[in-house]
Amino acid sequence: MNTYDLIIVGAGIVGAACAEAAAAEGLRVAVIEPGPVGGGSTAAAMGHLVAMDDDPAELALSAYSLRLWERYARLKEAEFSRCGTLWVARNARELETVPAKIARLAQAGIDAALVDATQLYQFEPNLVPGLAGGMRVASEAVVYPPRMARYLVDQACQHRAQLYAGRRVVGLLDHGVRLDDGEALSGPVLVASGVDLPQLLPELPMRPRKGQLVITDRYPGLVHHQLLALDYADSAHGDADTSVAFNVQPRPTGQILIGSSRQFNVSDRDVSLPLLRQMLGQAFAFLPVLRDLQAIRIWTGLRPATPDGRPYVGRVPGRRGVWVAAGHEGLGVTTALGTARLIVDSVLGRTPVIDPAPYLPDRVITGVAA
Repeated sequence: MNTYDLIIVGAGIVGAACAEAAAAEGLRVAVIEPGPVGGGSTAAAMGHLVAMDDDPAELALSAYSLRLWERYARLKEAEFSRCGTLWVARNARELETVPAKIARLAQAGIDAALVDATQLYQFEPNLVPGLAGGMRVASEAVVYPPRMARYLVDQACQHRAQLYAGRRVVGLLDHGVRLDDGEALSGPVLVASGVDLPQLLPELPMRPRKGQLVITDRYPGLVHHQLLALDYADSAHGDADTSVAFNVQPRPTGQILIGSSRQFNVSDRDVSLPLLRQMLGQAFAFLPVLRDLQAIRIWTGLRPATPDGRPYVGRVPGRRGVWVAAGHEGLGVTTALGTARLIVDSVLGRTPVIDPAPYLPDRVITGVAA
């Protein structure tokens, strides 16, 4: 039986980041991935590196991760683009919420600035007339998630990690896993399998949250920042079965990525035309110029969502030698690197940089000691 210091189930952006961080510490790592590396939720993601401030725990993990992402700012494989984020206020009431957001971000070490209407149109002249202003976070960026996941796994393999490509974990053993061909691997296990988490850890509630994205042909210079409505978090972190929000992102290729939508209780990968029309209608309301562009691809993906909106990161109560890193919903790319540090610190018995308590899975497993 092959023995490892950490067996990672799943090679999306979170599992890949955990593999790289663990292998760089000298741990003997195995990564098991049944499909392409970064081919699940990671491949369907927008790839934004953005701090959300509506939940203190989410902000802490996002801010921590954003600092770690700076390591890859010049990495060609990451397709890192520091476009910045511009949060758009439709009216004076929304603009009044900006100073509090700036203060919360500042406490987390993130600089943001109030933008008045004149500045808003200097930054993004194609926005619809009549908007009140917004907030700009100049340091934020976007990356290309599947390519970044592949890079992180390759880095882990350079540190002697073993990739079990095209293999599936069919069960957890006492201190190990069993693969689909009957082979058993021995060692501590990290389950980072996203929406497939309940197959191995049914005690941790998780449900898929479907999203749709549209990408255009190349129109360089049309949009300069990642653009979001100030009420974006109401959709992204709400519990409505179906919702849409304004989120448009310029890619380094000159293409424009248009989102976003969210659907609970849907697990197929089909494009919903009614929801797509809603989503595009929201985008056109902020950026009328989008109506004239050529879309070249529409796709869907499933985000792994926990009941309270926070990811599961840490040791799983009641399981010997089992950790989990899953349930990041729409912030998996942003928070992957911070999540990896929390996991490796936990495995090695070190004190982490940020408080891990808000993400520990024992919050949903009652009656079991952590």
